[in-house]
Amino acid sequence: MSFQNLIIEDKGRIRQITINRESKLNALNKETIAELHTAFADAFGDNTIGGIILTGAGSKAFVAGADIAEFVGLDVESATAVARENQKKVFDLVANGKKPVIAAVNGFALGGGLELALASHIRVASSNAKMGLPEVTLGLIPGYGGTQRLTKLVGSGKALEMILTADMITADEAYRVGLVNYVVAPEELITKAEEILNKILQRAPLAIAAAINAVSAAGTPEGFEIEINAFGKCFGNEDTKEGIAAFLEKRKPEFKGK
Repeated sequence: MSFQNLIIEDKGRIRQITINRESKLNALNKETIAELHTAFADAFGDNTIGGIILTGAGSKAFVAGADIAEFVGLDVESATAVARENQKKVFDLVANGKKPVIAAVNGFALGGGLELALASHIRVASSNAKMGLPEVTLGLIPGYGGTQRLTKLVGSGKALEMILTADMITADEAYRVGLVNYVVAPEELITKAEEILNKILQRAPLAIAAAINAVSAAGTPEGFEIEINAFGKCFGNEDTKEGIAAFLEKRKPEFKGK
């Protein structure tokens, strides 16, 4: 499959999706949003792929935000439709995916770029990364899940500070407040993301998918019930029987995703 704004590379069972608009600091325009939808839907549906790394081309930016020029001419109705459609097509698609997505944040992750990282399941940042939600400087608020997912990660106090001041934070501060899982040297960024994914890929795929779904429901009224039902459904999987047998027999399990 050919893309104008993405580079797709496979390394074993890991697929790397790189947003390739380096001259525009990998900003999210309509075409890139559409391509991300296709790329993620394809990766989630490909049985040979176990996990995804998402990053931006070059060293300056993961994604510097949305393409602001595309906001010109929007009114209340059309802006609401854009936010709803793009959340569903990309941000919710990533967050609700059945395979782990790691955002490898290189450089600036601002606005929609930070929201894309927030939609990912795990975040690794290069030491030169800077993150923020500057929408209020345009008279806007985050529209791709930023108010919800940032709050879930760092709490309402820090989320409100970042959103209301529009200030960027460094990679080290992002790590301190729980926004990213690791901070590494720029040259180690993809290697660290691959290391995490390769460890995950040794586990039972159906259990991984169920865990992602249950964690996504944390804090909702249905969260505990979703966890209970998902736990029970595991006992209908061949992998669960294999995992229990392997533990009792003191051997390494051989999971098949069934």
